[in-house]
Amino acid sequence: MNDLLALTEVSPQQLNALLQLSTTMKQNPAEYANALTGKSIAMLFEKPSLRTRSSFAAGINRLGGHSIYLDANTVIGERETAADVGANLACWHDAIVARVFKQSTLHELANASDKPVINALSDTCHPCQAIADVLTLQELFGDLSQVQLTWIGDGNNVCHALINAAALVGMKLQIVTPKGYEANTEVLATAQGIASQTGAQITQTTSLDELLPSDAIYTDTWFSMGQQRDESQVMHDFAPYQVNCQLMQQTGAQYFMHCLPAQRGREVTAEVLDSDQAVVLKQAENRLFAQNAILMTLLTGDQQS
Repeated sequence: MNDLLALTEVSPQQLNALLQLSTTMKQNPAEYANALTGKSIAMLFEKPSLRTRSSFAAGINRLGGHSIYLDANTVIGERETAADVGANLACWHDAIVARVFKQSTLHELANASDKPVINALSDTCHPCQAIADVLTLQELFGDLSQVQLTWIGDGNNVCHALINAAALVGMKLQIVTPKGYEANTEVLATAQGIASQTGAQITQTTSLDELLPSDAIYTDTWFSMGQQRDESQVMHDFAPYQVNCQLMQQTGAQYFMHCLPAQRGREVTAEVLDSDQAVVLKQAENRLFAQNAILMTLLTGDQQS
């Protein structure tokens, strides 16, 4: 791995190694306290962030490294191209963590930089989130090949990353979206190809009547940052797909997942989000350990300490 731009560029063996390293680093943090001593990581963000920015900064600090935050909107654009920014940052920093509006910006940064670039969210995928999510499910259930996860709502960037991750680890994933909001067909096709090798089962439907029994239900906001949609139309189309107590009971789901921030009363009811079944804070916590494993792998080339 030279960069982490999308999980489509990661093999099943590489993802399993990242999960193993995440677990090891979480269980033995003191062993990695100086792992990135002398390393500097640039955090280049076009979008607002709570979990991504905080977890990367805290994680880098715990590994003995240094991070610097840059508002990408003030440096990329008319002032400088993404390529020029990437080339310059590579002169001073050991890696670039970028949260961007377009996946193409990540490729511009990576092509111009001889240092690793990590996708901290783009319009097409969110690999760091998906790795943390799979880590969370592994902690909850153990054998991921026995997990049945249901994604309900928008076929968005988080959904795409989760599709890729499920295929790589051999998990069962059911995607349920309103008509017109399905996951990208190319993403699904690529994942299906990987699933044929790993034993994963990935299905997509728009029918709530086809809901399978699930171990966990995952949803996300109906309005992604930078997305232009008619609010009244979206509210109408998504209303039947709200995650509530009835849906949790109908599917037999033990846990509820969300990448946050969540809108109580929209995609999920407060009763579910604030219940003991919600593992959203465990997901958020695991962002740090998943991302630290990514940094260790890219910056040191070591899978273990």
